[in-house]
Amino acid sequence: MAKKIKQIAIYGKGGIGKSTTTSNISAALSTMGYKVMQFGCDPKSDSTNTLRGGDYIPTVLDTLREKGRVDARDVIFPGFNDIYCVEAGGPAPGVGCAGRGIITAVTLFRQQKVFEELDLDYVIYDVLGDVVCGGFAMPIREGIAEHVFTVSSADFMSIYAANNLFKGIEKYSNTGGALLGGIIANSINQPYAQEIVDDFAKQTGTQVVSYVPRSVTVTQSELQGKTTIEAFPDSAQAKVYTDLAQRIANHTDSITPAPLDGPALRNWASKWADNLLAIEQSGTPISASVPATPLPTTSSIPASEKAVAV
Repeated sequence: MAKKIKQIAIYGKGGIGKSTTTSNISAALSTMGYKVMQFGCDPKSDSTNTLRGGDYIPTVLDTLREKGRVDARDVIFPGFNDIYCVEAGGPAPGVGCAGRGIITAVTLFRQQKVFEELDLDYVIYDVLGDVVCGGFAMPIREGIAEHVFTVSSADFMSIYAANNLFKGIEKYSNTGGALLGGIIANSINQPYAQEIVDDFAKQTGTQVVSYVPRSVTVTQSELQGKTTIEAFPDSAQAKVYTDLAQRIANHTDSITPAPLDGPALRNWASKWADNLLAIEQSGTPISASVPATPLPTTSSIPASEKAVAV
C-alpha cells in the first residue's frame, strides 16, 4: 500500500508573510528528512524563490501557453535540500481568472500521479487568502489539502481575510472539504498583538499553532534569496520555524471553525480598538494571556534580529 501523503494548504492575506512562512516550513521539514514539494498557488509566482537562491521558475500556465501541453515533470524544479518546487502561475495581466492556475496545475499533477511517483511525504500549497474564489478555494473545496493553516497578524485586514477563509472551510466541511489546523500568528512582538490573535482564535473556535516574531534575520535571508533555515540555521528565528514545522508534522486533528458574521466581526474589532485606545491613553499594559505556544521574548532574541518587519 502506498504511503499517505500529508497535503497542507497555507493561506494568508497578501504581504502578511505567507510565502516566507511556507518556505521556511518546507525547508525545516526537509532538514528533518522528509520529502517535500512546495506548490506555489499565487499569480505572482514567487512562492518558491527563497528555496532557489532568489530565482523564478517557469510556471505551469506559462508552459501550457507556450507549448500547448505540459508534462508535470517539466515544471518541477529542485530547491534547497532537494525540495521540489512548483509554481502554478496565473493568466496574462488583465485577462482571465487568477485562480485558474491552481485548478489547471493541481488537476494536471493528479492526473499524472506525480505526487505518488515522487514518493513525497508532504505537499505544501502556498495559497493567496485575500479572497476565496473558485480557484483559490480548490485545495479546500475538493479536499486536496487535508489540513489548512492561515497566517495572520493582529492587523484587522489580516484577521478579516482569515475570517473569510474560515467561512469557506465551514461551507465545504460537510462535503469532504479540508478542515482548519489553526492560525500561525506572524509579526507578533507586542503583548497586545498576541492577545488580539488569541481572542480571535477563541471567538472562532480554533487555536494558535505558533507565534512568529518579526526578525531582521528574515530580511537578511531573503535579500540573499534564501530561507532563514538555510541562511541562518542556528538563529533564534530558525528555531521558531523549526518548532512550527514540527508542530505541523505532529498535527493530526483539524476542525471546522466558527467564523464571525459581518456585524459580529466589526463589533469585535471596535471593542479592541476602544481597548487599545484606552491603554494608549492610560499607559496601562494589557494583561498577558497564557499562550498555547511560548512567545519568544525580546531578551531571548539577539539584538541583530529585533524589530524589522517580515
